[in-house]
Amino acid sequence: MNRREFATATAAVLGSAAGATARPESPAPVDPKELAINGGKPVRATRLTAGYWGADYYDAAEEREVLDVVKSKTPFRWYGAAKPTKVLNFERDYARHQGAKYALAVTSGTSALISAVSALEVGPGDEVIVPAWTWYSCYNAVILAGGLPVFAEVDETLNLDPKDLERKITPKTKVIMAVHILGGPADMDPILEVARSRKIRILEDFAQSVGGRYKGRHLGSIGDIGICSFQVNKTISAGEGGAVVTSDPVLFERAARFHDLGGLRPPHEELIGKPQLAWFVGGQYRMSEFTGAVMGAQLRKLDSILEASRKNFRRVRAAISDLPGLRQRRLPDPDGDIGSGIFVALKDKKQRDQFIAAMNKENVSTGKLSGSVILPAAEHIEKKITLHPGWPSFNTPRGKSVPYGAAACPQTLDIYDRFAGVHLHPRYSEKDVDDVIAAITKVHMALFAPRA
Repeated sequence: MNRREFATATAAVLGSAAGATARPESPAPVDPKELAINGGKPVRATRLTAGYWGADYYDAAEEREVLDVVKSKTPFRWYGAAKPTKVLNFERDYARHQGAKYALAVTSGTSALISAVSALEVGPGDEVIVPAWTWYSCYNAVILAGGLPVFAEVDETLNLDPKDLERKITPKTKVIMAVHILGGPADMDPILEVARSRKIRILEDFAQSVGGRYKGRHLGSIGDIGICSFQVNKTISAGEGGAVVTSDPVLFERAARFHDLGGLRPPHEELIGKPQLAWFVGGQYRMSEFTGAVMGAQLRKLDSILEASRKNFRRVRAAISDLPGLRQRRLPDPDGDIGSGIFVALKDKKQRDQFIAAMNKENVSTGKLSGSVILPAAEHIEKKITLHPGWPSFNTPRGKSVPYGAAACPQTLDIYDRFAGVHLHPRYSEKDVDDVIAAITKVHMALFAPRA
């Protein structure tokens, strides 16, 4: 197949300039010599990369909000030269957006996790089931509470495998941490069924999927308590920041107290009515008015960001859906995915690396699964290193015996080694999306499609 023939086939795949995604019934094979990695002409002349979503949407709205704080000389969320409003307003608006009764703004996704774990009263002797592939903060929050993380495998949703989750439950299991990774929701129905039947609470971490939904419900509002992050890699961002969301007044009060030294400020007390808890020892994770100002402006843009990202996402998924032999990430609710990337399953690590190398030579940035870590295989986790030799997490027979290391998550390692990701951006043009489709089609049809 020469370049002209490939261009003709690609045009048929891409449809009209209006964005149609119709393709021929049988996509034409591509001669591997046409691949840029083999000396052919790349799909794009310049590299297409997905930037930082939230920050890429900064404009006069964020500037005005921040200047308000500067002019008021009131950067602290509770008091100052004037009445602070930015963080409180953001909490109110974010809770409403999430379909939850309460939202607590904090300094980061990690501090949100620590606050939520505290709200759930995890402590020494309690076990928390954590996906084997997620971020360090999920593990750290459990350890810092003195609890014991128990790792469960992920499946081809790239999220918690409900079947392995059930196998990992013990009488000591207090919380299941359902993490919604890389924009896509976990398979919540079976996870909820397992949890409710055992009276185990669910903590949702939707840091990588802010704005995501599962069967019409916002992620974070489905379990008992949820957390998210506003770090620079997230859907909306102030560089750092996070939030806890829940509709349970006691969980909210406990999280609010923990994030502010153990006390409860009047605005939060007014929100829940009569407090049900007394002072206890807490941390200090209060969001500043500067962060609240930026997040207020970002929140007003969230729905339009998601509309654009999902449009691009749906277009790519539809256009490559009938490529012979191509298997995409399994999505329990495709409409709920925020559309941050296209993730494809290859036969093995060798094929994955071939796909990544070929896609990058076509100037469409592609990589291994990113943004998380195979936690049981991390050296300090495998060795169960904590803050102090007497830390309670691993100083019991159960803590000493719970298996970590690569042998604890063979299914997760296999999935990690086979999946590749093409990240998307809500501001990709139609031409950019066309190029993503063309590159995936070209590389797959040249290297991996079954041949007659």
